[in-house]
This record gives sequence, structure tokens and C-alpha cells, in this order.
Amino acid sequence: MARPYVCVLTLAALLLLGFATISRSKYPSGKERQRASRIPSQFSQEERVAMKEALKGAIQIPTVSFGPGEFNTTALAEFGKYVRKAFPAVFKTSFIQHEVVGEYSHLFTIQGSDPSLQPYMLLAHIDVVPASDQGWEVPPFSGLERDGFIHGRGTLDNKNSVMAILQALELLLVRKYIPRRSFLIALGHDEEVSGANGAQKISALLQARGTQIAFIVDEGGFILDNFIPNFKKPFAMVSVSEKGSINLMLQVNMTPGHSSAPPKETSIGILAAAVSRLEQTPVPNTSGNGPLKKLLQQLANEFSFPTNIVLNNLWLFWPLVSRLMERNYIMNALARTTTAITMFNAGVKENVIPSVAQATVNFRIHPAQTVQEVLELVKNIVADDRVQFHVLSAFEPLPVSPSDDQAMGYQLLRQTLQSVFPEINIVAPGTCIANTDSRHYVNLTTGIYRFNPIYLQPQDFRRGDNRKRCKEIRGSCAL
Repeated sequence: MARPYVCVLTLAALLLLGFATISRSKYPSGKERQRASRIPSQFSQEERVAMKEALKGAIQIPTVSFGPGEFNTTALAEFGKYVRKAFPAVFKTSFIQHEVVGEYSHLFTIQGSDPSLQPYMLLAHIDVVPASDQGWEVPPFSGLERDGFIHGRGTLDNKNSVMAILQALELLLVRKYIPRRSFLIALGHDEEVSGANGAQKISALLQARGTQIAFIVDEGGFILDNFIPNFKKPFAMVSVSEKGSINLMLQVNMTPGHSSAPPKETSIGILAAAVSRLEQTPVPNTSGNGPLKKLLQQLANEFSFPTNIVLNNLWLFWPLVSRLMERNYIMNALARTTTAITMFNAGVKENVIPSVAQATVNFRIHPAQTVQEVLELVKNIVADDRVQFHVLSAFEPLPVSPSDDQAMGYQLLRQTLQSVFPEINIVAPGTCIANTDSRHYVNLTTGIYRFNPIYLQPQDFRRGDNRKRCKEIRGSCAL
């Protein structure tokens, strides 16, 4: 059976069982947790095959989001029918209420035996980004298993979570599981294009009902392997915050002309200089008191001399550490607001000097900054009145959720994670550099935690959602 999928599934099962039995005031002690987690740790061969085939079948349904309001509605409807067939106990159990929201998103409310306990919530999303047939080792919606891999859109983002959560619940129900604590499962259908029709509507529905959530678990963190130079041990990063975003269009209007008699400056040249200044002048590092600093402090004693001394004294060495982190593109993204030039449009003919040039820049905003602060910095960096700024879309970074000893959701996730991955000694808070559906639920809880229980290496970021990587862990092949 595919190891990461088993790990996602096992983590989901332990979360469902462990979270449902905790009290309101504290998370369980070691002995209490051991009692709470006594579910079958081994699956039958038939169950293992069914799990893998269910994931493959989900990948084969092209639930693509093309843009806001633009979906493959046929595939989304097919996916709804598919999960009903794959998980019959989930849809037939009397204490589970299923609702379709926004036509294609799904909300499950699992009623616990103790209504006095505040429910928690698990999030995932059904949709995937578009994929051409170019550049893939196998077709992107094949779900093909080959050479230790399952290929296809959604294997990492995020049908693995969708299927694991429902599969875990199905297997627990078959084993006569009845939760003490109620919980909800929300599966959005348009996370890849902002979540306005899925997660946002689910959140509005729950707010209208006066629902308050103890904590939420979504995608957005991983077990990171070889992400930090000279640090060889994998560690788990649970994201306790999420970056904000600005899509900003820069525009320059100039008098058009002919290339045979060009002016001293053109719209393209002025705009090119502006975006070059943005690339050459990064937004200042603002991570001094955020999750990244806590992460480095937790890793400090795992390094040898003198790195351990430096990281144990960040009050003194933080400027040096900040400069060193900038050399690694992932660490740099964790440390600051990032700038990415994503689109540049100008010109209609090779001998015509265009009147208008436009560039789109995406900023991912660090939790220590605001949209307005970043806009002011950008204008000061460009420092050219001929460049116009148009905000296409923007939203603020999410608040930092608690991760101390009293943070019930974080501590339960940490304990469960380490029971599934006993080789992981370090679980640390971090920041999600992407954007997830969890941002739509900030009015329901102060505890939002993002984690996907899969090993990730730097090359996986560049490869994207292509395939699940095979890795031998304790004698089982990982897909």
C-alpha cells in the first residue's frame, strides 16, 4: 500500500478518534491518549487495495478550476457521485448529516455523544489546477501507478486529503466508531480559484448558525526533508499562519510611435525598469518575532558547533541568520514578503512602439505586514510617477494561531503526528507560503493549523502536483 497515503489516512483516523475523546479544558495525557487511539493499526489486504484504487479513481476525475466561477461542473458532479459510492457508511450513518453547499462543495456534520464539547473541523478541497498533456511522464488525470508512483493532479494537492479523511471515517464507522466530540468535514470545490463559491459559502452558513469551532486542520504544512542547508534530519512544520496576497498591475501610458524614430524612453522601457527595481529590492525581512524564529530555536540543538550557538542566541545573531536564509529560496519565502513578476503585456507589432505596457506582480505578504504597508513600500521602491498602480485583488495575512502548551489543537496534532511518524523528533510552527481555504474560516476559530502528512523535498516544490514520490520507510513503499 502507498505509504504517504496510508500516513495521511492513519493520521486522519487518529485525529478523528483522538480529537473526539478530549475534554474541553485540556488535551489528553500520554496514557489517556494511548487509550483513545486503540484502533486497528493494520488494514486488511482487501482494505489496502480498496484505499489505493479509491485514490486512483478520484485522480481520474478532472475536477479542474479554470478561474473564478469557471469549473468543470460535469467532473465536480461526477466526483460527488463517486464519493457516495466509495464511502457508503459515511452517507448512510444516522449521526452524520451531509449537505451540498454552492452546488459542488460538501459539508459533513458528525454528531458526537457529548454536545457540550465544542466541535473541531477538517478541511480539504476537491478541485485541481489545469494541466496540459505536455511535460508529464504520464497523462495528468490517469491515476496511473508506475515505478512506485501514483501519477496525476491531486495526488498532493489535495485529493489525497479528501480521500484519506473520508476513508478514515468510513473505516472507523465499519469498526462501530461513535465519537464523543462532534466534528465537521468541509470539502471545497474551488480552493484553487479563491474558494468564493465553496469554503466561503460553507463558512457563511456555519456563521449564520452560530457555530464556533475549537480548531481547524487544513493542508499547508509538510514533513520537510533537506530544506535547510546542513540540516539532514526531517522535521514537521505545522503552519500556524498563512501569507496574505496582492495581485498588483503596474501600467505605463506613453505616446505611441514608430520604431524608425523612437523616443528616448518607451512605455516598455519605463515599466521594465520599474519591475527590475522591484526584483532587485526585496521587501525587508520582517520575521524577527514570528513562527520562523520559533522554528529555528527548536532546531538549534540539532546542529553542531557553531551553528547551535548562533541559533540559540538569535537575539544577537538574527541579522546574520536573516541574510543567510535569503540564499535559500524556500527559507527566503518563509522570512519575508515575496515579489514575483508573473505577467508582462505590451506591443502589437514589431515596428510599433506601444502606448501601453502592463505588468502583473504577485506579492505574498508576511504575517508581520499588511496590504497597505506593502503597497506603500512598492510605490517607494518604484519611485516613478509615470507608473500607475492598480490592485487587482488583495487580502491580509491570517492571524498567528497559538502553538504553546495550552493550544489544544496544535498539541493534539503534534502528538498524533509523532505517533504516525515516530522518526520525527521535531514538530515546529511555521507559516504557509501558499493560500488555502482556511482563510475563509477565521471568524469561526482562533486555532487554524495546516499540515499534510507527507515527506516533501525541495525538488518537489518545483515538480509540482505531478506524482507522489516513492520512499522506503520501515519496509513499505511510499507512493
